[in-house]
Amino acid sequence: MTTAAPSAAPASSAQAPLPLAGITVLDLTLARAGPTCVRHLADWGAKIIRIEPPPVPGAEDVAGKRDGFDFQNLHRNKRMVNLDLKSPEGHAAFMKLVEKADVIIENMRSAVKHRLKVSYDDVKKVNPRIVYGSISGFGQTGPYGKRAGVDQIVQGMGGLMSITGLPGQGPVRVGIPIADLTAGNLLALGVMIALFERHTTGVGRWVTTSLLESMIFMLDFQAARYLKDKEVAKQAGNDHPTSIPTGVFPTSDGFINIAASSSRVWERMCEAIGRPDWKEKPEWKAVQDRSKDRKAIHDAISLETKKKPSNHWIEIFEEAGVPCGPIYDIGQVFADPQVQHLGIARPMQSPELGTFDIVGSAINLSGVPKDIRMATAPAGAHSAEVLREAGYSDKEIEAMRAKGIV
Repeated sequence: MTTAAPSAAPASSAQAPLPLAGITVLDLTLARAGPTCVRHLADWGAKIIRIEPPPVPGAEDVAGKRDGFDFQNLHRNKRMVNLDLKSPEGHAAFMKLVEKADVIIENMRSAVKHRLKVSYDDVKKVNPRIVYGSISGFGQTGPYGKRAGVDQIVQGMGGLMSITGLPGQGPVRVGIPIADLTAGNLLALGVMIALFERHTTGVGRWVTTSLLESMIFMLDFQAARYLKDKEVAKQAGNDHPTSIPTGVFPTSDGFINIAASSSRVWERMCEAIGRPDWKEKPEWKAVQDRSKDRKAIHDAISLETKKKPSNHWIEIFEEAGVPCGPIYDIGQVFADPQVQHLGIARPMQSPELGTFDIVGSAINLSGVPKDIRMATAPAGAHSAEVLREAGYSDKEIEAMRAKGIV
């Protein structure tokens, strides 16, 4: 299925060979976690067919209005098909697409895909080579297997909210949907592992992850800290829980981050800040001693950093080899010269909405362009095109449209 969408990017970038060219993905995802996975595959050249139910007046995706910033950012580089999977004709059309597909991605509740007869067990009978990727809230089976998963609920159940925020503040959510995003990122990796294996076996796999597993995975050293030493981490605010001093320090015009936890960097910081005497304090000489006296050290550093503006300290510490940086709002992030150099804000040309920037891929492959090839399209924009490629005649497509199946 290679027909270019009306909103394709300029030919030079659209025709450049991409690593996942030749991989066809059926996108049954909802909300954010599943679309995050598909976005990785789409950005690197997979042919995405997003299958949505026929539109219901007034209905809105969790990602907001279709022409809004969130939906537009999530669903670029896809062809859009409306198909009623609950109808026999719509289900049959889906199975025709399955025959030639390589990957299916879904993040429905476990029971829904079985009720629609689009589960891995259903589709592998039609195409045993299919790689089927699933994200759930808590796992496909088990005591919570039937529960719907929501990012903030899992931030709480996965332990993240207990270690986020200031000491004694009470639970605090992270300011991004980190469980959704992490689950999507991990599923994309799992799908690529299964596709790689298929080169050898010729057979696909069911690849699963969940918001809960992803959240626990992201606890990383804090989870390992408990599993090995049975130490339950607590809130540490802006201070690093184990590397000291690392944290946020006030300046005369704002705040900066400083990370000077190793003995070598600690000594460089003492010199740069104008307090070489700190290096000789017996109670601050060893890493473990500095850890015990964290508050006193942070208070002492703060008294010095408040005397000068942020840029002064950033320049001083950069010259001395002490990790340091500003604390930006999001507008300042995209104004930063290094961020602009990296080009992660990518222009997208939409026939309906004009040209605007979206967040590009954070992955870079040498010699491979990262242009947005296809803007997020209106609902059902490619229904007829995709169904023709599957073997349906215009008359059959119109009949399906008349019944509200397409």
